[in-house]
Amino acid sequence: MFSRKNEFNPIRATKIIVAAAIALLALIFALPAVSAVFGAQKLLPIYSVETPDKVVAITLNAAWGADDADILLEILDEFDAKATFFVCGYWVSKFPDAMRKFHAAGHNIANHGDTHAHVASLNFEQNVEEIAAAHTRVLGLLGVEMNLYRPPYGEYNDTVIKAAKSLKYHVIQWDVDSLDWKRPSPEAMAERVLNHKSLQNGSIILFHCDIPETPIALRKILAELKNRGYSFITVADLIHRDNYKINHEGRQIPN
Repeated sequence: MFSRKNEFNPIRATKIIVAAAIALLALIFALPAVSAVFGAQKLLPIYSVETPDKVVAITLNAAWGADDADILLEILDEFDAKATFFVCGYWVSKFPDAMRKFHAAGHNIANHGDTHAHVASLNFEQNVEEIAAAHTRVLGLLGVEMNLYRPPYGEYNDTVIKAAKSLKYHVIQWDVDSLDWKRPSPEAMAERVLNHKSLQNGSIILFHCDIPETPIALRKILAELKNRGYSFITVADLIHRDNYKINHEGRQIPN
């Protein structure tokens, strides 16, 4: 006697085919939504800039003291270097003379937020206020309309970047970090920067004001980079204002 268990059942087969077709259609219609969720790219600031020119940007965050303002200006002038000072709003009000000196020497003045807040934890409106308040202080003191923003602590998310863009700002990070805030020796700091794996044309190098070791290291770094053929320009002169893309490493590339 033969078993009927394995006999072909047309009704059952039809049900399986219909179910499979429905599942396939559901998958097809779901793909755009899935792609939108998983394919959405996080907004990125500018970490460095693609350029054929042998140039780098020296940047200094100003959020603490200003005791080294004069020596920094002397060293920068010695190497014909134009730097970008990212200043906090409260620092601007506390050290107006240093601000005037930076500006008079032809350096780029840029925004580091008003209160050095942890901006990644703020909402859109609060981020706008942080940027706008510092902008107002600098405008009132120097008459300068800033348009470059570096979030405090290097913190950012899409909200931070969207807030900056709403005020016509470009968000700037760095690809070479001196880690001067950790207070390494000037020799160690110089070695770190000069041998950094990311150091290249279009690099943006991070330092801070009011670190005792930084001016000593900066002189060594500028001297060696000059020997290597580099010149030093502001972030404002380095970046592209339009017709560009930013790759996954934050490198700004002209279209």
